[in-house]
Amino acid sequence: MAAYTTIDDPSAYFQTAIYTGNGGSSQAVTFDGNSDMQPDWLWLKVRSHGGNHFAYDSVRGATKALVPNDTDSEDTSYGYFSSFDSDGFTLGSSDNNVNGSGRTYVGWGWKAGTSFTNDASSTSVGSIDSAGSVNTDAGFSIMTYTGTGSNATFAHGLGAVPKMAIFKDRSSTGYWMTYHQAVGNGANLVLNTSDASSAASVWWNSTSPTSSVFSIGTSNNINVSGRNYVGYLFADVKGYSKFGSYTGNGNANGAFIYTGFKPAWIMIKGTNIARNWGINDTKRSPINQTQDSLYANVADAETGSGNYIDFLSNGFKLRDTALTMNGAYNYIYMAFAENPFVTSTGVPATAR
Repeated sequence: MAAYTTIDDPSAYFQTAIYTGNGGSSQAVTFDGNSDMQPDWLWLKVRSHGGNHFAYDSVRGATKALVPNDTDSEDTSYGYFSSFDSDGFTLGSSDNNVNGSGRTYVGWGWKAGTSFTNDASSTSVGSIDSAGSVNTDAGFSIMTYTGTGSNATFAHGLGAVPKMAIFKDRSSTGYWMTYHQAVGNGANLVLNTSDASSAASVWWNSTSPTSSVFSIGTSNNINVSGRNYVGYLFADVKGYSKFGSYTGNGNANGAFIYTGFKPAWIMIKGTNIARNWGINDTKRSPINQTQDSLYANVADAETGSGNYIDFLSNGFKLRDTALTMNGAYNYIYMAFAENPFVTSTGVPATAR
């Protein structure tokens, strides 16, 4: 019989760090899980005060910032971030967005790690070139490409079908275009807005991704000729990650959503209702019910009320009527594990 999961220690691929700013020109932040996890995608947010989200990845380089809650192009002028480290990351500024004295912060890190390049004309995989970093074990890749202005495909390196993907124009202002399997290839979500999903063929050329390529349409936000783009692509990995959907019931005794693992981090978005992208994790809320929410599309400080969720051994249960997560609407989620429901050797996870 095959093992339940191939990932017994999810902290080797995803971790959350919470820290307090020191107001200095530098601060090293260490993850407290797997000490060997060097992140390749890092997402930072000030919790105690309002302030932008900041995203960095090892493919574009540590000094190149993107702002998930805004349309800004890639920027090297901030100087907030210094390096990806073997056990965490180092900040390079006393700025209040990342390291203000006495302020509290969160950093979410994902590991890719294996260099990837594809020359489409040589391999006949995809119609445009792509390059980046990939982790097939964890179902995560960071891919960069240059737009052509015409419908195109590019190799993503996952060896599995991506279930969710987030794209950003690096060269110019533009929306964070988001694909999710539950919304489908004819519609789109936007990470930096609260908008409900919108239908159009210009997002994904009405073509679902395959285990080798991802399809993009002609939208300015993902495919202008000569502009540079980055994409973060995710595939389901049993016991580690899940990119699914559910229908809320508008009741404090909300739906239970099975993931196959005890979640460490969940982001939820209503697809047929205009509401924020809610983010909950077990480091900021170590006991049930989780209630310390941040929102990917806004610069607001962390809120300690609403969006209550129980993180269970095999999924999560909604405990609130907030429309962000549990109205009588459809929702998508992306989730990463603290522990698999059952390890490869048959050891079960326990609820909190």
